[in-house]
This record gives sequence, C-alpha cells and structure tokens, in this order.
Amino acid sequence: MSWNDKRPMSPHLQVYDLPMTARLSILHRGTGAVLYLGMVLMVAVLAAAAGGENAWSLMHRLLGSWFGYLVLLGFTFSLYYHFCNGIRHLVWDTGHGLEKSSLTRSGQMVLVASVILTLLTWAIAWMQGGA
Repeated sequence: MSWNDKRPMSPHLQVYDLPMTARLSILHRGTGAVLYLGMVLMVAVLAAAAGGENAWSLMHRLLGSWFGYLVLLGFTFSLYYHFCNGIRHLVWDTGHGLEKSSLTRSGQMVLVASVILTLLTWAIAWMQGGA
C-alpha cells in the first residue's frame, strides 16, 4: 500500500490548539498521577522514619536537596490544583458555570489559586524554619 499524498491530514498537536478546558483536564489527570506517586513517596518517608536513624538521615538528605525541594514543590502544586479543580467540578455537577466564558474564567481562577496557595504554603514553611 502506498500513501495517498492528496488526502488531507488530520490536525495534530503541533497544529491544533487545544481549548483551555482540555488542557486543564489533562493537567487534572496528570496531577492525579503525581499525587499517587507522592503517596508512594510519603510511604517511603514513613518507612525511613520507622527504619532508624540512618534511613531517616538518607531520606532527609534526599528531600533537603534541590531535587527534593523540586519534587515537594511539584507535589504541593499538584495537591492544590487537584483540590481547586475538584471544587470546580463539584460546581459543574450542580449545573452552574458551564457557559464558555465561565469555563475559561473558572479555569484561570483555579490556576491562580493553585499557584497562590502553593507559594503561600512554601512561604509559611520557610518562615517556620522548614528550609
């Protein structure tokens, strides 16, 4: 079989611009996966705490590194985004906010709230000596 070059190609992700609601839906699923992995990390932290001083010291060094902070920052954002977007979905379940303008506005509000809550959480932790 040979390819017929005269047939039009379907739009692909490099050409097609996904609507904001679609991008936020993908991000919601992605943050759910990150939260799952974060729970695995939480089990590892608890196991290290129960495993003795050497295991805890290793986990503390890992989470205290720049990479550990990056992972924890991503987990924090994921937690807040998933929470805020879940509230958005609950509002949708009541039949409200389903107009196109409302969808865009609520999506922007979810993103802004997630970033603000993440920064606020890290600022409070930093001021409490969590660094």
